[in-house]
Order: sequence, then structure tokens, then C-alpha cells
Amino acid sequence: KILPPLVMVIFGFLMYLLNRFLPVGHFEFFGRRELSIVLFGLALLIILISIAQFVFAKTTTNPINLTKTTRLVTKGIFKYSRNPMYLGMLLILLGYGLKLGNAFNTLLAAGFVYYMNHFQIAKEEKALGQLFGKEYRNYCKATRRWF
Repeated sequence: KILPPLVMVIFGFLMYLLNRFLPVGHFEFFGRRELSIVLFGLALLIILISIAQFVFAKTTTNPINLTKTTRLVTKGIFKYSRNPMYLGMLLILLGYGLKLGNAFNTLLAAGFVYYMNHFQIAKEEKALGQLFGKEYRNYCKATRRWF
């Protein structure tokens, strides 16, 4: 089990390596730097709001040990995304990919989504389904996984 922020850092490092050693795929456009800053800022805002909602609900933010989960948070930002913290991490990777300016980094960002869906979120959804039953299933029907 790897903590999701560490998974994000690993994918970010892979983006750096790809940018450094792949001689093709570089791009530039007007506003690229500014757009990357906006994505970083939006990501931080989403992550901080998500954490604050968990703290106010008095439940855990630790996705590794879900047995400590005491409440299902479905309001606020969680009304629009079941995984806003992971969405924030994806936005950080996309912002970093823009900063680096290599189009192939989008493939690594897609790899992050794949990894999170299959190795993190699937386990979380199973555990939360067992903890909260029908309430969680209804939440899943009403709210998308990412955005």
C-alpha cells in the first residue's frame, strides 16, 4: 500500500525523467506558464477544502486504513466528486506537465488515473460500501468518481 501523495510524487518524477530524456514532444503556447500556475492553485484549493471537510466531519483522511472512517462526507466539494483529493493530485500533475512542456506527460497523467482507479479507489469503494452500505451506493450513483 502506497500513500496517494507518494504515488503522485512518483508519477511527477517519471514526468521529469520523460521530459529530460525524451527528445520529442516539447511544445509551447501563449499562456502555458500561467495555465500551469492556475492548475496548481486550483489543485491546492480543492485539496485543502477536501481535507477541511474531513476534519470538520471528524473522520480520517488516511486512505490506507479505512476502518477509522466514521462518516461518509457527501456535501460541499464531495457533492461534485467522490475523490476531490485525487482530482487535486491529478491537477498538480497536469500543471507540472504543462510547466515541463512535453505533450507525452499527459500519458503519465493518464497512467496516474489508471493506477488510482485500479489500485486505490477500487479498494476504497469496496471498504466504504461495506461500512456505509446503501447510503454509499446511492452516493456513488449521484456523484462521479473524479469530476
